[in-house]
Amino acid sequence: MIEFKPLRLEDRATIERYTLPSDIRNCDLAFANMYCWQGVYHSAWAEVEGFLVIRFHIDGGPRIGYMQPVGPGDFAKIVPALHEDAHTHGQRLRLIGLTDEGCRMIRDMHRGEFAFASDRALEDYIYNAEELRTLPGRRYQPKRNHINRFRTEYPDYRYEELTPERHAECMALEREWRRTHEGHTSELCAEQRAMQRAFEHFDALGLHGGCLYASQRLAAFTYGSAVNETTFVTHVEKADTAFEGAFTVINKLFAEHLPARFTKINREEDLGIEGLRHAKLSYHPAELLRKYTAIHLHDDEAACKELWRETFGDDEAFIDAFLIRHYDRRRMLSVEREGRLAAMLHLLPFDSEAGPVDYIYGVATAAEYRNRGLASQLLREALRQTDARGATALLIPTPGEPWLRGFYGRFGFEGAVPVTFRTPDGFDFGTGDPATDVAMVRLHNPAAPLPEKLECRKQEK
Repeated sequence: MIEFKPLRLEDRATIERYTLPSDIRNCDLAFANMYCWQGVYHSAWAEVEGFLVIRFHIDGGPRIGYMQPVGPGDFAKIVPALHEDAHTHGQRLRLIGLTDEGCRMIRDMHRGEFAFASDRALEDYIYNAEELRTLPGRRYQPKRNHINRFRTEYPDYRYEELTPERHAECMALEREWRRTHEGHTSELCAEQRAMQRAFEHFDALGLHGGCLYASQRLAAFTYGSAVNETTFVTHVEKADTAFEGAFTVINKLFAEHLPARFTKINREEDLGIEGLRHAKLSYHPAELLRKYTAIHLHDDEAACKELWRETFGDDEAFIDAFLIRHYDRRRMLSVEREGRLAAMLHLLPFDSEAGPVDYIYGVATAAEYRNRGLASQLLREALRQTDARGATALLIPTPGEPWLRGFYGRFGFEGAVPVTFRTPDGFDFGTGDPATDVAMVRLHNPAAPLPEKLECRKQEK
C-alpha cells in the first residue's frame, strides 16, 4: 500500500530533491505549479522505491492520474504498485505526462498492457532562453518592432522585480483582465485562486517575477519557477491590453532578468486556444514537449486492440487514440469463440443535420473465424439497435474492396454519400483521404431521399 501525502510547503525540499537534478521539463512538475493548483487537482506525493510519484485528480474530477515517476533509472518496475493503488480507488491506472523515454520504459516491461496518446493542446512550449533575451535575426524583427513602438510611446517605462508590496496591484490588473474574458469564467476563477496562493507564499515557493510600468501604471506582470536546474517555467503572464506591446516587452525583460543558468524557458501549453497558440508559435519554440497519457487496458480493450491491429494494420498510435478517446464497451458488439475475441463491430452515435446517425465502424473478424457469418450476425444486431433509437445507419466500405458494397447492400445500405466527421480532438474517423470518405447509408425512413452529403458530429461517450 502506497502512502500518499498531501502537498505542503514544507515538502518542497524533498520533492525538488528529485525534480531539480532531473531532465524533466514538464511544467506540471514544477513544485510551485502543483502547490498553487492544489485546490483543483488535490495533488499528493509519495516516494516509491527511489522514485517520486505525484497522484492527482484529472481536471479536478473523480478520475485519478499519476505523473511520470521522477528518479534515476527505469520506473517501469513500480508500475504494478501504482496499478494496485489505482485499483484500491476503484480505477484503472492512468499515467500522465510521459516522455518518449517514459513510454518506451512502459512498453518494454508491460508490452500490450497500455494504450498511449498525446494531446497537441497540452504540449509545453520550450524556448531557448537566450533567444527570448535577445530576439535575434530576421524572424524576431516583428517582436523588436513592437518593443520599439512601446518604448517610443512610453519613454518612462520601467521594469521592477515583483515583490510582496506589488501583489495587490497585480491582482487588481488580473481582475480587470478576467472581467474582459467572461467566456472562461470558471477556469479563470480557478486561476485567480492559484495566483492568490502564489502571492501568499511567493518566496517560500521559490517564485521569481517581474512588473512592467508605463505612464506610472502597472502595464504587465509575470512570474514563474524552476522545474529543473536549467529550465524555468513561466506560470503567469498578464498585461493591460491598453498598453500595446506590453506582452512582448515583459516577456523579453523577464527573460533578461532570469539567472543565466536557465538555458531553457517553458511557457506552458496553449490549451487548444487558437489565439494563444498563435502567440506562442510567434516566439519560435525550440521544442514542443509532447506529453503522453498511458492508460492500462481492460481485457476487452486489449482484445480489441489486438484484433484491430491484425485486421486493419493501423499503427499503434491510431488504435490507441481510438481506445482512449472514443472506445465504449457499450458500443462494441462482439462475438467470442474459444475464449478470444473472434469478431467485433463498433456502433458509434453521431449527430447530424438529418438527425441521429449511427456509424458502423471497425467491423473485423479474426482470420481463423472468417466465412462463418459472424460479421453478418453483428451487423443485424447493430441495425436492430439503430432502428430502436430511430437513427440512420452509415458506413464507409474499405477503399479497394468493392465486394463490400455488395455485402452491405444486402442489408439495405445504398448510395455513395460524401461524409465528414467532426470531433473535439480531430480524430479521423474516415479513411485518411477525404476524397474516399464516401458512405453507404441505410435511412431510418426508407421512403426519404438520400442526403447529398452528411456532416457528423461526435456525441460524448
